[in-house]
Formats: sequence, structure tokens, C-alpha cells
Amino acid sequence: MKVLIMTFGTRGDVQPFVALARELRGRGHEPVLAAPRRFAGLAAEHGVALAPVDDGPLRSMDAARGDGGAMSGGLRARLALARSMPAAFARIFDDATAIATTGPGAGAGVVVHNGQIMAAPHLAELLGVPAVLALTLPMYVPTREFPWPGLSLPVGLPGVLNRASFRGMKAPEVMFGRVVDRWREQALGLARRRGRHDPLRTPQGRPAPVLNAVSRHVVRPPADWPPSVTTTGYWFLPAATDLPAELAAFLAAGEPPVLVGFGSMAGPDPAGTAAVVLAAVAGLGVRAILATGWGGLRPDRLPEGVIAVEQVPHDLLLPHVAAVVHHGGAGTTGAAAAAGRPQVICPFVADQPFWGRRMHDLGVAPPPVPQRRLSAERLAAALRLALSDTAVGAAATELGHRIREEDGVGAAVTQLERLVPDGASR
Repeated sequence: MKVLIMTFGTRGDVQPFVALARELRGRGHEPVLAAPRRFAGLAAEHGVALAPVDDGPLRSMDAARGDGGAMSGGLRARLALARSMPAAFARIFDDATAIATTGPGAGAGVVVHNGQIMAAPHLAELLGVPAVLALTLPMYVPTREFPWPGLSLPVGLPGVLNRASFRGMKAPEVMFGRVVDRWREQALGLARRRGRHDPLRTPQGRPAPVLNAVSRHVVRPPADWPPSVTTTGYWFLPAATDLPAELAAFLAAGEPPVLVGFGSMAGPDPAGTAAVVLAAVAGLGVRAILATGWGGLRPDRLPEGVIAVEQVPHDLLLPHVAAVVHHGGAGTTGAAAAAGRPQVICPFVADQPFWGRRMHDLGVAPPPVPQRRLSAERLAAALRLALSDTAVGAAATELGHRIREEDGVGAAVTQLERLVPDGASR
């Protein structure tokens, strides 16, 4: 079975699909991974060849991180970023078309996509093969049981309002509909049809297959989801072999530290945020590792008992830390949960408040501390609870055990084999 995998976004949007490609290859299939050019190194580390698409709007997001405005919720910057998106996606559509029709993805029997390369279901329609929507966040399929995770919406809404809130996923159609329609007609020769912008529907109007790459112990599959939705478990890459020497030495030198990092998010004052974090850990008398990422933390100086690293090998490091303070991205949340570590979530925007509430509801984290309200006192109080409350520690340990028992990426490949039975392992 030849599988064309198409994903777009930051590392957390790409890494699970590298794991899927690796598992497909190990089961005798032929995966082709189409993703932003900047992740070629990540794919190569795991023996996966990347069919690159243009970085497109990621470059605009890089610039936005420079001043922190768009990424931390500044309205004017976010609107400017949104206006630039349609044009930025035009090159991505061209690259995706070439990959699927004349490039390494030609002849694929199924297209797996995360919804962010909006070309994917249309290319599957052109090829006459199934399109499978694969998600690290359950934000497409409506349910009465929780509100749309794409925004911080009130909890406790009536079921009918929860379900209606998922209309927020109509935003891409509003923003990109004209661009997609023009590309469909001019590049693919596809006629307009009803439901063409809905990845939850096949061209024939039937429910499209959906794979949720999240643990059922973290998001219990709602009773009103259709049979076309499968919750597989997380798609993790195998653990790296060794910790970097600096990290290994730091861990061996004292008590387990707390890990603090805000991933690809950068607020308007990364130096100020780092000062808040350092004050909080100093007040608690705990050691810390600061993951500086793409600029979310910029410490002026590091006191004794604190080190800074740019990249964090979650699979190796997280089991050795006392707690994890992070922004609530889907990937970091899943990694911390799987490691069985207590969490403190400081969300910025989008789905991050959803994960913060979810971890608190599961008992593995105190109530989230939004970035706009972050202070040394609030962070220290939340971190103290995460470190000292035995119930939080026990819940985190139990959740990690349950998640690690799952084989999410294996279950996903099994579902794809059932969907394309002629493409079972050779």
C-alpha cells in the first residue's frame, strides 16, 4: 500500500506523522511524507524521506514570533497574519499537486492528512482514492460532550451549544474558499460540488474516515461520534538512545528538576517571562531546566541549579523531571501525560486552554494559569500543588501507565489496512 501523508504546521503537527510513516514502512508499506521543508532533518533522523512543500505561512509566523504579537493574541498582528495566509498557501498547493500527481506520491492508494494542507482531500478526489483526516486535536467532529477546542469557550454549555460551537471549523472555508476553488478548477480540473470544502465528507457525501491520534484515556470518545471516527492513541516516535551530555550531568547532580518550556509560542516579553519563571522556582527552592524553544523564554542569566536548552528530547527527559510547566500544545501535553508527570499548563491561545482544562479534569494538573495572568506568585502556587499533592502525582502516574499500554500508531496503520484491504502488508 502506498500512502501519501500530507501535514502542515509546527513540529507538533509534523512529528506524529513521521511516526506514522515509520510504522507504515515497518509494516511493509510505502509511505510518502509531504510536510514543510524545514522538517527534512526531523524526518531523516527516523529514516523517512520528506517530499517538501513550501514553508508558506510558517515564515510569517516566524516573523510574528520576533515581536510576540500574533502568537500571544495581539489582535492587529493576528489579523495581519490571517490576511497573508491565502497567498502564502498558493505555493503549498502547487507543491502538493506536483507531489501527488507526478512526484513521489503518484499512485498512492490513500491520502492521510491533518486538514492543514487543505489541498489533500481535493487531491484524493482527483486520484480517486480515500482521504483520511488524521488529527492530534479532536476539533473537526462535532459533539455534545465538549465545546470546540479551537477557542477558549465556557465549560458547562448545553449539549446543543457545544455541538454548534464546532461551526468554528468553517473558518478555513471562509478564509481560503476562493483560493481553493480557483486552484481546483484551474490546476485539477475539478468541478464545484456541494460539500467540497468539508473534509468530513467524501465526494459521494458519505462520512470520511477520521483517525484521532490521542489517547482515549485523555479524550474519551464521545457517544455521539459516528463509527467513521477512530481514536487510536498517541502516535509516538521511538525513544532516542541517549540524553545530551549536559542534560545527563545536570540530572545526576541533584534532585529531579522541573522542566519549563513554552514550545513554539513566544509572548511579547520573553525576557520578562523567563524572569517570572526563575523567581517562581527560586521561591520554591527547586532545580529547573528551561527549554528556550523558539524564543518563548530568554533568560538574562541563569542562577545555580538552572540550565537552559534549546531542544528537549521529551521521550528521554520527561521521565526524569518532577513536573512539567508548558503552554498546553497537544504534543507537549501528550508527551507529559505519557511520561506520567504532573503538569502546570500556562496557555496562550487556540486549543491550549482546552488541554489545560482537560489535564486539570483528569487530576494531573492544577487549574491552568493563563499567560496573560502569569506571575511568579501564581506560577509558584500552581507548581507547589503539582509537586506536593500526592493525589496529583498518583493520577499522573496512573494516566502515564494507561497511555503507554496503547499502541496508537500501530492501531492507525491497522485502520488504514482495513480501509485499503488490497494494500495490506506485502
